[in-house]
This record gives sequence, C-alpha cells and structure tokens, in this order.
Amino acid sequence: MDRTGALPVDGGEVIDLGPQTCLLPGLIDSHIHLAFDASANPVASLTATGDDDLLAHMRAAAQSALQAGITTVRDLGDRNYLSLQLVQEFADRPESGPEILAAGPPLTTPGGHCHFFGGEVEGTEALRGAVRERHARGCAVVKIMASGGTMTPDSVPPHASQYSREDLRTVVDEAHRLGLPVAAHAHGAQAIEDALEAGVDSLEHVTFLSADGVDPVPGIIDAIAASDTFVSLSLGVDPQAAVEPPKMLATFGHKLRATNRELHQRGARVVIGSDAGIAPFKPHDVLPHGMIDLTRLGIEPLDALTSVTSLAARLCRVEGRKGHIGAGADADLLAVRGNPAEDPTALLAVEAVFRAGAQVRGQ
Repeated sequence: MDRTGALPVDGGEVIDLGPQTCLLPGLIDSHIHLAFDASANPVASLTATGDDDLLAHMRAAAQSALQAGITTVRDLGDRNYLSLQLVQEFADRPESGPEILAAGPPLTTPGGHCHFFGGEVEGTEALRGAVRERHARGCAVVKIMASGGTMTPDSVPPHASQYSREDLRTVVDEAHRLGLPVAAHAHGAQAIEDALEAGVDSLEHVTFLSADGVDPVPGIIDAIAASDTFVSLSLGVDPQAAVEPPKMLATFGHKLRATNRELHQRGARVVIGSDAGIAPFKPHDVLPHGMIDLTRLGIEPLDALTSVTSLAARLCRVEGRKGHIGAGADADLLAVRGNPAEDPTALLAVEAVFRAGAQVRGQ
C-alpha cells in the first residue's frame, strides 16, 4: 500500500492493517432494494410480510451490504417509506448500516411495474403532488418507472413505456425545482429516449429490450454519451447462488454485455446499480461482483473502481463527503487485501470496514 508518511494526530488511534492491505473509500451502490429479500420470489415475500417484519429484514439486508464495504446505497423502491425509518436509525447509529439515500415507493402507473410498493399515480397534478410528498417526507431521490419490468408480469411488458415524455418531464421539472434528482427505470428504447429527453439524472438498466430481444439504438447511445445523464448498469451476480439466471440474461446476455461495453466506450457516465434484492443471485452484498463484471467488458479496473466510488458519489450528490479519502470526507472506509486497481477480485478480500469512523468489520 502506498504510504504518504503522514503522522497520526496526537492521541489518535493507529490501526495497522498489514503491508498488503489497500485502503479505499467505502463503495456506493446506486440501485438497491432493501425491501426485497433476494429469494426466488421476492415479490410474494414482500406482499406476505407486514411492515414490522419487513423493516427487520431491511435492517439485516443493510447490515449485509455494510459488511461487504458498501457504505452508501440508493434505495430505489420500498413500501410505506420504510427506508426513511432506517435513514434516521443509521444517522443515530451509523455502525448499524450504510447511509441510505431513499426514494420511497417508486412512481408507477395504476397496476404498473412494482405497483405493489404503493406508488401508483397518473395525471399531471397527481405526479407533481407525488414528487412534493417525497420531498416533504425527506426522500433523497425520486424514482419513476418509465417502462414495464420483468418482476410484474401482470403489467405491461418490460419493453413498453408506462409514462409519456410529457409525464416524465413533469416529474423531472418538479423534482428539480425542489432540489431532488430523478432516477428512471427504463428498458425499452422509447422509454430510454423519453427519459433522457425529459432530463432525468440517471437511467436505470438501459437494456434496450424489444419484443424480440435486445436492440440497441446507436443514436440514443450517442445522445446518452453526449448528455449529463448517468447510466446505472444492473451488474453483479453472486457466482455461488445455485440458481439459473433469468431467461433474459441467459438468452440475450451477450447482447446486453455488448451494449454495456458500447455505452462505456462512447463516453457515457457509467455507474453500477446492482439491483440487489431482486433474486437469489442478487444478494445485498453483490456490488463488488458488479465491478468485476465491468472489467470483464474490457474496462480498466481503475475506471471500474471509480464507478462504485467517486463517480457514483457524483450521481448520488454526495461528492465531497463520499467516494474519496480526504480531509472533510466521511470516514467511510474499506480495507481489502491486494490492489483492486490492478486486480478487481481484491474487493472480495475484505480486511476491515469503517462507517463514519466506527470499525464494523475486521480485527
């Protein structure tokens, strides 16, 4: 590990983590679902669980992420704003979990994707009111389902749009007026383009799904790369999860990987939002595997590392506090054995984790 030669402050505790240890800023997962239990049917588990038990599960999920060195998460979909309860709990006891940037129930059409979270809304005034409610409750981001999704089979298909471009612009304008960013779940090309033109701050998934498979549109990719909008790729699979990947990943995985690679090569601002919680291969500590997946696309390990640290901090509007080690930054730290800027698998060799200066893992 590089050493600056700086001396500790008088009276400060010195922790020797060994000569092969690399100290990093805590990781940032820009898309996680603490309310999903990473089971074979997380939606059924969610709907069958009361709020008290669900909150207990969410605490455990958050602690699992923290133990992996994930010290900040954007929770992009919960029920009854339960994540906001954890925000307060962890503010008082930061060693209990990562800092949570909560969206609350995502905005969706009646019966639309993830309607079971309770965020169904349509119409201009209702959409503005939904944004204002999230701001008043203390949410850090607004999530909107621009397209359908695979977890809600009784809704529109994943490639189909749920909201018009005008609806998306209404949400973005109101959120930005109140100082909140907007994250748009978008699979189909039309939903991706509409969300981009509406001015969302991050595009989630960006798979370019169609009725027949995966069909990326070069012009839209170029527009994304030329914009200030972040792309949050749903990377990261636990290789020890003894389950088959979903049909979409098994059938079109090569096209999805090629699209992800092209987005990065064209200059899009790519971060990793693991979508943790949605399946057994997506446990809440899966983010380090997402960085490894990004390097398998040909991205340099150091660039991949910034996607879960400094670049993710910019997306989440916590730059200065998160994503780097320096004076004035939060003491959210991850120590690993080896150098992840050369070998990304080093992220899996966790030696110690610190949250707000408190050691939560390691000797």
